[in-house]
Amino acid sequence: MSSERGKDIAQGSSTITSPGGDQQRPPMPSRYESQKRRDWNTFGQYLKNHRPPVQLSQCNSNHVLDFLRYLDQFGKTKVHIQGCMFYGQPEPPAPCTCPLKQAWGSLDALIGRLRAAYEENGGSPETNPFATGAIRVYLREVRECQAKARGIPYKKQKKKPNQDKPSHESSSTMSS
Repeated sequence: MSSERGKDIAQGSSTITSPGGDQQRPPMPSRYESQKRRDWNTFGQYLKNHRPPVQLSQCNSNHVLDFLRYLDQFGKTKVHIQGCMFYGQPEPPAPCTCPLKQAWGSLDALIGRLRAAYEENGGSPETNPFATGAIRVYLREVRECQAKARGIPYKKQKKKPNQDKPSHESSSTMSS
């Protein structure tokens, strides 16, 4: 074993030596994969810091809901409360004291990543605490509450037909 290879191993290098002797770096994980790993680690840390600490195998939807509420303190989305004079206004003319919260879209994406990470880390789809009805109801309530607070009723977008395929008719009529 060369001293360089030994040094790489001792330093925890991620360099891989192929059978031919050339060194390759493993492919960088995608942005989604990196975020999923970060979210999974954050949730694991949350469970460890929980009083009393919770083992992942004991985690349920109530722990997930507590985690989502905990994250609100780091939110950046102004959500007007019903008593606020700007409640229901899409663009309020002045600042107010309403709380900042996590945006619904951020929470929805987070739950999707954690749901996938749970199963990738050995969890069963049947016991996935991120896939329960309670989580879906919470996300729906957050979405509706935030939409009302901004005065924008949430309407599910209908999927548009696939328009990626170029039409052969339009290209032939263009040349005539």
